[in-house]
This record gives sequence, structure tokens and C-alpha cells, in this order.
Amino acid sequence: MMSDASSQKVRRKHPVLKVAGGFLGALAIAIIVLVFVWQWDWFVPLINRKASAALHRPVSIAHLHVSPGLRTSVTVDDLKISQPEGFEKEKSDFASAKSLTVKVDVWRYLTGRGLFIPVIRMDTPRGDIISLMNGRNNYTFGDTPKDNQSASSSSTTTLPDLGEIDIQNADIHLALAQLKTDMHVLVHTTPAQANQKGNVVVDLKGRYAQAPINGHIVGGALLSLTKPAEPYPIDGRIANGPTYVTLKGTVDDPLHFKGTKLALHFAGPDMSLLYGLTGVPVPHTPAYSITGNLGYSENAIRFQKFEGKMGSSDIGGDINVNPHLKPPFVEAALHSHSVDLADLGGFIGAKTGEAKKTAPPSKSVLPDQKINVPKLNAVNAHVTYHGDHIRNKDLPLDNIDTEFEVKDGAIDLKHLTFATGSGKISAAAALEPTKNEQFRTKFRLDVSRLPLSQIMKATDTFKGEGTIGGHVTLTSIGNSVASLVANGDGGTTLVLDRGGDVTALLPDLLGLKLGSAVLSALGIPDRSKLECLVADMPLDNGILKTKSLLLQTETTRTTGTGTVNFRNDTLDYAVTTRSIHPQILSLPGAVHIFGPLSGPNILPGAELVGRVAASVGLGVLFPPAALIPTIQLGVGEGSACERAVREANTNPAAGIAPGSTTGGGTSSVPHPSKSTSSGKPAKRLTPAQVKKAWAQKTNPK
Repeated sequence: MMSDASSQKVRRKHPVLKVAGGFLGALAIAIIVLVFVWQWDWFVPLINRKASAALHRPVSIAHLHVSPGLRTSVTVDDLKISQPEGFEKEKSDFASAKSLTVKVDVWRYLTGRGLFIPVIRMDTPRGDIISLMNGRNNYTFGDTPKDNQSASSSSTTTLPDLGEIDIQNADIHLALAQLKTDMHVLVHTTPAQANQKGNVVVDLKGRYAQAPINGHIVGGALLSLTKPAEPYPIDGRIANGPTYVTLKGTVDDPLHFKGTKLALHFAGPDMSLLYGLTGVPVPHTPAYSITGNLGYSENAIRFQKFEGKMGSSDIGGDINVNPHLKPPFVEAALHSHSVDLADLGGFIGAKTGEAKKTAPPSKSVLPDQKINVPKLNAVNAHVTYHGDHIRNKDLPLDNIDTEFEVKDGAIDLKHLTFATGSGKISAAAALEPTKNEQFRTKFRLDVSRLPLSQIMKATDTFKGEGTIGGHVTLTSIGNSVASLVANGDGGTTLVLDRGGDVTALLPDLLGLKLGSAVLSALGIPDRSKLECLVADMPLDNGILKTKSLLLQTETTRTTGTGTVNFRNDTLDYAVTTRSIHPQILSLPGAVHIFGPLSGPNILPGAELVGRVAASVGLGVLFPPAALIPTIQLGVGEGSACERAVREANTNPAAGIAPGSTTGGGTSSVPHPSKSTSSGKPAKRLTPAQVKKAWAQKTNPK
């Protein structure tokens, strides 16, 4: 039996145990009650306030579900993120979802093994991304660009390990005014099956860069994005208007775009349409189809070893783009085995296709279409190009080689060289844009020993051989060929050696109607062989003057002086033909060519102004001894032109030594409105009278 002492001791402890047991019982009851009455929705108002303050726009969830455990699951229902201030009139929320579930491996995190998210599940997520023309958008969350830069520079974001990512029926609306884009991005994932991982599927529908866009892209499982050791597969196609793009291959590290093994294919009617997709401006081109390898190296996106067709030309090479620079920098090394110059027309300012057909008629004898330079401020660039063989019916050439740079909107054409037979054509230019959409321009063209038969193949009348050489320089401000010449300074030096049948050549050079009329007025016999043509003509503020002009055939020598005014497209010129050898028949002597370049008047001076005009015309001089080096360089030493120049100075055709009236300036043949040497004013002839007189000259009764 228990002793009395022991019994008393138990009785003394019993009240304590009773109180402790009562507390524990009450706690257990409270926990049981709490379990039954607890609502995680109690935290909903707090979550809404905190999220709204963080995102600077109203945020709401309808319900919160939490399943605690070693892997805690958190689910929110009916998530809505409203539009920010200034976008309240938008019909849709900035973002929403029927539900969002995230599972977190709490135990792994607490044991210091990092953050692991086994499951992310989104049901019917929606987005409405808007950017206005003034730059305002609804996806900036209140941080200043400076804050964002400092944050990104001071910290490195480490993504957690991800498990399953499940997205169903996502629809992201993109309305980007500056990109002229309004489209929907539809996203969903497919579950893993057997040994095959799931995929993410993206569909594009709407308009991008003002053109319809449709696309279908299939990528690997989203969880593979964080696993560089596993190549991430991509297979996609995009149609943006008439432009078609396909992309297929793998990326070792897609988040950093490294280890790319992607085949990229472009096809479309015009490369200029690629600007909306690539951001790289390209001039107008004919239809093209190009395939190459897309890669990434540090700061450069690379399109390497591409080959394809552009019009009837082949095109290939390498293009590297650094998108991190402002503006982006493009370096391209291009080549063609066989190229048609017509396919390159857009790169040199020419219009192609329908644009060329619909161009309004020009009022100028020179092209007055604006120089076609695409979006020069969009990129800086360094480009080289070589074409092995050139096909061009108007100007058959052997090859083309060029190099140019674009920097801050300015073009530096270091060289553009064509080879043809034994000759060469080389050009260099610099174009600097001004505020009024014009270009401050420096241009030089050099021609050396160019076979004339090569450049005259497009004509049916020319027969024979010959060599042409010389140079053209121009310094000016303008936005077309016509305006550049009209405002320019520079000049032209031209040498043409043994050019064949002059009656076939000159009409082709001057235009059929004008050329034939000039030949007839000069009295040069039919089928005369051109021995030499030399012209040294400076350009002064749009007016082309004459230092020297000589045209020599087997039997005649023609000299000239005068001006061509490109500011108003008129000319005032005098030419005189004399026999090199004694002959019975008299040549017409001086001829005056004046009026608009598109249809000038041709007035034989001897017959209509008086015989004195012929003697005055003898003063049209030709002392181009300084041109001998140019002649030797242009057409070769010992040429017919070299001999003709020396003869013109030592043995003038008229038997009169050169005088003081030589050089640029006014015509030595009196204009009909001016007085003759007799002092009596000549009668001013109307255009009709000039035509009548010329008809009588060319068709005497």
C-alpha cells in the first residue's frame, strides 16, 4: 500500500497537472477550431495593397490557397493587374489569369541548397502591352531608367531551378505604335510524353510593321531554358506581309543566346521590307531567297556563310550586327559570282520595278529623283562587296569591287571599281546629310583605258574600236543628281581615242536627234573615222565651261568653246570644223548651238550670220598641251589623241596660230541677237525662223 506521505505528495501535485492538462486541451481545441475556421483569404486585402503599391497600379486576387508542407503550394484565383495611370480607358486589364499556382521546395531552401520551384502553372493568362507614339507605355513599373541601370549593374539575377511549367491558353496583345504593330502572341505548353519532354508553342497573329504577320514557333520545354548543358530546339516560321522567314536548329544557352546552331532562311520580293523585322536598313532590291547560319558571339549577332539569289544575281557572305551600340553597328562582307547591275540599282540610288515605272517625268535633262538613301541614322556600317562577273546589257563589265562606311548618317564611299577588258572605272564619294534632307557631296570618277566597244554594245549603230579615259570631279550640296550638278563645282576631262565611225558614235553620245543635226551642221563627211575627241570642261557653280574641245577625224578637225548651264538646262556653244588637208569643197565653218538642252537650236554661223562668222570662228582655239599626261594615262602613250593635240598646237587646221580668245567664256561665234563684226545688229530670229533656215541649209533646193 502507498504510504500516507506518498499519497499526500501526489495530492499536492494534482492541481498543477490539472492546470497543464487543461491548457494543452484548450490549445488542442483551439488548433482544431482554427483548422476548421482558418481562411487564407484573410490575407487577400494585405496582398492586394502590397502588390498594388509595388506595381504602381491596382492589383487584386479573389482567393488565396496555401497547402503548407515540405513542398508548399500557393494558388491565387482570378488575378487581375489593372492598367496604370493614363491607360484607364483600355478595354482589357494589363494582365490577368484565371489561376496561378507556384510550388516551392521549402525544405531544400531551408537547408541551403538553393531555391527550387517544382511547378509553375498558369491558366488562361492574358496581357495587354501598349506603347504609344510619344514613347509612353503601360509596362514601366515606376522605376526610372537610372534606377534600372544602377540595379542591373549592381546585382546579378540568379534564376531558380525550375521543374514543370504549364501554360494554357495564354494570349498577349501587343500594340506598339512606333513599330506600327498590333498583334496577338498565343502561347501554350504541351505535356511531356514518355521519353519526350514537353514543348512551348507560340503563334503570332495580327500586324507587324504595318504588314500582316502570321507565325508558328515550337520550342523545347521551358524548363530547358535554364539548363545550358541541354541544347534547346527551335523550329519556327514567320510570314510578315510578303516576307517569309524560317528558323530551325538548337541553342546551347538560349538565355544568353550562345552555342547557336540555327539555319535561318529569308525570302521575299524586296529586301527593304526586312527593316521591320531586323532593324537593319537595306535599299530596294528585286526578289530574293537567302539561307545562312545564325549565331551569337559576345556582342555580335552573326549571319554567316549565307548564300542565295537576288533577282538574277547570286549573293553570299557574312553579316555581323552589334545591337548593343547606339546606333547598332553592322559589318558585312558580301560577294557574288555573277551579278546583274540592275539588281544593285537600289544600292546606288536607282529605282527598281514599279517604282521606276511610276516615276513622274523629269523636267531636267539629268535625273532629279531624290537620292534613295535608306534610314542612314538607323545604323553605322562597314560594308565590302565583290562581284566576279557582271551581266549588264547597257554597260558590260568584268567585275565590281566596293567598300563603304556609314557613320552618324554620313556615307563614305571609299571606292567603287569596275573592270572591263584592259580598262577600269573607279569612283569615290562622300555624302554628309544636312538639316534640309540634302547632302554635302564630294565625288570623283576616274576612267582609264576603257574599251569603247564595251560600253557601246547596247547600241546597234556603233561599229569599231576605241579607248576612252578621263575623270569627273564634283563638290556640291543637293538631294539629286540634277541638283548636285546645278549647285556644284568641279569639272570633266574626257579623252576618246580612235572611236570608230563618227556618224554612228556622236548621235549615240549626244542623243540621236541632236547628234545627227550637229554632224550635219559641221559638214563632217559620212563614215568619217574618229581619230580623237578631247574635252576639258570645268564646272563652276553649275555652269560647265570649256577650256579645250577637239574632235578630229581622218580629214577634219573640229574645235569648240562655250558653256552648258545646268542651273537652267541651257547651252550656248560654238564649234568650227576645218579640213586638215587641202580640199576643194568648202566646210560650213562656225556653228552656233544654243537654247534648252532638251531641244537646242543649231544655227550655221556662216550662212545665217555672215561669212565673217567663219573667220571669227577660226579663233576657237585649242592649246591643251597640259592634257598630254591625262591623255597618256587615259588611253595610252602614243595614241592618236596625243598626236592630234600636238598637231593642233603646232599646225592649226585653219593655218592660224592660237590667239588670246582661247578658253572658257562666251562663244566666239556671234549670237543672232548680237552685232556682227560690221557693227550692224543681226536680226533676232524666232524659233520658227531658225527651223526654216536650218531646213533650207540641210535640204537646199
